[in-house]
Amino acid sequence: MATGRSTALGTPPEIRTYKGQDRALRAGRLGTAGLLLSVLAASAPLMVVAGVMPTTFGVMGIVGQPLLFVILGLVLALFSVGYAEMSRHVHNAGAFYAYIARGLGPTAGTGASLVALVAYSAMQVGVYGILGFEVSGLFATYLDTELAWWIPALAAVAVTGGLGWLKIDLNARVLGALLLIECVLVVVFDVAALAEPGPEGVSLHAFDPATLGGAGLGTALCFCIAAFVGFEQSPVYAEETSRPHIVVSRVMFLAVGFVALFFAVSSWALTVATGPSDVVKTSAEAGPGLLFQLTEARLGSTFTDVLHVLFVTGIFAAMISFHNVVARYAFAMGREGLLPAAFGRTNPGTGAPGTGSLMQTAVAALVVLAFAVTDDNPAGDPTAPVLHLFTWMGSVGALGVTLLMSAASFAVIAFFVRRGTAGAQLWRLAAAGLAGTALLGIAVYTVKDFGVLVGAGEGSVLGWMLPAVIGLAAVGGLVYGAVLRVRRPEVHARIGLGNEAFRLDQAAGTAPRT
Repeated sequence: MATGRSTALGTPPEIRTYKGQDRALRAGRLGTAGLLLSVLAASAPLMVVAGVMPTTFGVMGIVGQPLLFVILGLVLALFSVGYAEMSRHVHNAGAFYAYIARGLGPTAGTGASLVALVAYSAMQVGVYGILGFEVSGLFATYLDTELAWWIPALAAVAVTGGLGWLKIDLNARVLGALLLIECVLVVVFDVAALAEPGPEGVSLHAFDPATLGGAGLGTALCFCIAAFVGFEQSPVYAEETSRPHIVVSRVMFLAVGFVALFFAVSSWALTVATGPSDVVKTSAEAGPGLLFQLTEARLGSTFTDVLHVLFVTGIFAAMISFHNVVARYAFAMGREGLLPAAFGRTNPGTGAPGTGSLMQTAVAALVVLAFAVTDDNPAGDPTAPVLHLFTWMGSVGALGVTLLMSAASFAVIAFFVRRGTAGAQLWRLAAAGLAGTALLGIAVYTVKDFGVLVGAGEGSVLGWMLPAVIGLAAVGGLVYGAVLRVRRPEVHARIGLGNEAFRLDQAAGTAPRT
C-alpha cells in the first residue's frame, strides 16, 4: 500500500465493475480455456510455420532456429514469473502500460501506452500483407484470376473491424476452433517430416549452439519473439475473467510452454525435411511457399489445399486477436484520460470497446492503402506485401513488444520494492531482473542489425527509420506524460489505475477530465 498514489492499491485483487456505467469491460466472460485460445490465436501457429520460420531461415541465415525457440521460451518463462505475480495485484486492459505506470511511475506508463498502441497496431496491420499475398495466390491457382493483394487485405480490414463489435466470448470460440485445426495440421506435417526426412536424415544439428553464429542472430531473436507474441496479452483480458488472479497467470505459463515446444519442434521438422545444410538456401528460394512444397511432396495435394485454406483462417484469427488487444489498450487509455473520453466507453449492447475498434480499423485501412499506392512492383513481385508490409510492420511491432516486456520486468521489481514486499518476492524479482536484462539486450542487438531484419541494403534509411517509429512513440509518450503531470495532475495520478480510477472519481463526485 506504500506507493502513495491511492489507498486502493492495497485492496484485494477482485474485479471492480459498476452498474449503470460503460467504463468497465464485462467481467466473468472468459475462463482458462477461452482466454488461452484467445491469446494463442495471436501466435497463429500456421502463419509462423509457413511465414516467420522460412523468413528467419532464409533472410537471417540462422539454422539454429529451433534452439532459439527453446532459449526464448526460458527467457519468457522467467519474464512470466514476475509478470504473472503482478497480474494478481493489477487488473487493467492496458496491461503493459498499467504495470509500467504502477512500477516506474505514471510518466513512464504514458510512454509505454503509446509504444504499446503503435507496436500492436503495427503487428496487426502487418498481418494484412501476408493475408493479401496468400489470398491473391489462391485466386490465381484455383480460379485462374489475377487479384491485387490489397483487395482481400482491405476486405479483411472491414471484416475484422466488424467483429471487433462482437462479444469476446464469440470471438474466443471462433479463434479456438481455428487454432486447434491449425495445430493438428502442423503436427501432421511434423510427423510426416520425421517419417520421411531429407537427405541428411533425422538430424539434431539445428540444436547445436554453433548454428547460432552469424550476423543475423540478433534480428532472428527479435523475429522469433514475434512468434511468441500473444501470451503477454493475458492481463489485457483480466477485467473480463471471473478469477483474474488465478486465470491470467495460469494462461501465461501455459501459453509460453506451448509456444516454445510447438515452434521448436516444428522449426526442427523443417530442417529435417530439407536437410540442415540446405534449409537456408531452400527457404530463401521458396519463401512462404516452403511449407506447402514440403507437404505436397509428403502428404499430397489435398492436404496441401486444406493447409492453404487454414493458412488464411489462421491469419484471420491472428488479426482478430491483435485487433481486440489494440482496442482494449485504446479503451484503457480513454478511460484514464490519455485519449478522448469516447475511447473509454464500451458498446452498450456488446460490452466491446467500440471506439478503439473503429480507430484500429481506420489505421489499418490507411496503411494498407498507403502500401498499395506506393508499391514499387505494380506488375511484378507478388511477394512485395510479404517482404514489405508484413516484414516491416511485424519487425517494428516485435521491437516495441520486446522493449515493453523489458520495461515491465523492471517495473515489477520497482512495484514490489515500493510496496515493501520485495523480501517475500525475492526469487520472483530476481527472475524479472534476469528476463528484463536479456530482453533489453535483444532489443539493442535488434536495432543494431535492423537493416538485416527488413532486408534493407547498405546505407538504406529503413535500417534506422523503422525502429525510430518505436523511439518516437516512446519519447512522445514521455513528453505527454510530463505535460500531464504539470497541467493535469489529477489525470497523471490515475494513470494505470484503470477501473479503480473511475471508482475513485465516483466516490469524489467528479467526472474524469478528458
